[in-house]
Amino acid sequence: MSESTNNTHLEASLTPTLLWGLGVGYVISGMYFGWNFGLEKGGTLGMSLATGLVVIMYVCFTFGYAELACAIPKAGGVFDYATRAFGRNWGFLAGIAQVIEFVLAPPAIAVGIGAHVNLFFPELPPTYAAVSAYFVFTLLNIIGVKLAATFELLISFVAVAGLLLFACLTFGHVSVQNLSHNALPNGWSGVWSAIPFAIWFFLGIEGLANAAEESKNPQKNLTRGFGSAMFTLVILCSITFIGSVGIAGWEAVIYKVDGTPSDSPLPLALGRLVGESSAWYNVVIVTGLFGLVASFHGLLMAAGRATFEMGRVGHFPKFLGRIHPKLQTPANALLINMLIGIIILLSNTSADIIVLSVLGALTLYGFGSVSLLRLRKSEPQLPRPFHSPAYPYLPWCALGLTLLSLLAVIFSNPLLATYYAGTLALSFAIYAVTSMYQNE
Repeated sequence: MSESTNNTHLEASLTPTLLWGLGVGYVISGMYFGWNFGLEKGGTLGMSLATGLVVIMYVCFTFGYAELACAIPKAGGVFDYATRAFGRNWGFLAGIAQVIEFVLAPPAIAVGIGAHVNLFFPELPPTYAAVSAYFVFTLLNIIGVKLAATFELLISFVAVAGLLLFACLTFGHVSVQNLSHNALPNGWSGVWSAIPFAIWFFLGIEGLANAAEESKNPQKNLTRGFGSAMFTLVILCSITFIGSVGIAGWEAVIYKVDGTPSDSPLPLALGRLVGESSAWYNVVIVTGLFGLVASFHGLLMAAGRATFEMGRVGHFPKFLGRIHPKLQTPANALLINMLIGIIILLSNTSADIIVLSVLGALTLYGFGSVSLLRLRKSEPQLPRPFHSPAYPYLPWCALGLTLLSLLAVIFSNPLLATYYAGTLALSFAIYAVTSMYQNE
């Protein structure tokens, strides 16, 4: 194998168990942080309805995305699928949306990490802890994918155990009165406003597709990884939502005693039940920190692969498409993503970052669904080790709910949607100009 090939080839070392750990780890921070902002928009009922729609969307989407990932096991994920289905131009837009999602999600999670560390060390500014997390876990991703994935599996287990412990501590104190109190504070429009934060419960599961090239047997293992991870996450979402809100109402997982919003909803809820001096309270904080680290670390990994693939094909600067010659990881892409992430982190607007990341995710889901439909017709002979069940109904359902969610997010956040659309337009303009010069 030539040096140039070695310099762009990722090592295949991921097993089904490691893929489950990645799938759960990418997402699990959404259980510990971020979703509670949706309660302020929609209340218990509004957030519940939004979450129900989102669960259906994700289940339908992951079946189709698993088919694509098994048939086209490449690190670029939706970029590779859309390029194959619709050509380079549409593939570029899908790739940019994916990069936006994966690069913007980690700064939002880092804010949560800083908030949890600050609960233990009040004298340490949350921003310092968040920036430190970027350096530590970017370095871990650079060292090696198997080490990074094994670490991800271990901390995901701890984070899942923390959510199960939280459920055990809270479910005996859940009341229907707390769940129904002021259930729809902003009317039915609150359902639409809550959708981006309901999506945050599951955002990142699609990152498993970006690990396809590093899976030992992607045709079998990715299907198992998607299915087992999604099942686990739906259960965890349900028990976390009920256990948190059922203790003292939805306001108790948003506002601190002084009335300011909280970035650590589970400790806030549990503190009302057992007190902040309780050992259980501290255990939940620690496991919450593990959950945030799991998603942060996992999404850094997914973002690195997405940026790497865009560099490998020449849509981004070529140096981003090279891997470290000894470590076999996309070190350049990881470092650039870290610098961008820290700059975004310092803006200190976690709710807005979540919305922008969700816009990128919904664009990705739309491209994923239409790519599946297109490739079934244009390439019927493409080897498909896994077939999405109930085709074409599930991908059409996923596409419909994706478009509905996208409209809801746009109408609820018109300014942020404008920024997002402008970023896509500017990126495509730069791509079109550089492509013209390359073709001359």
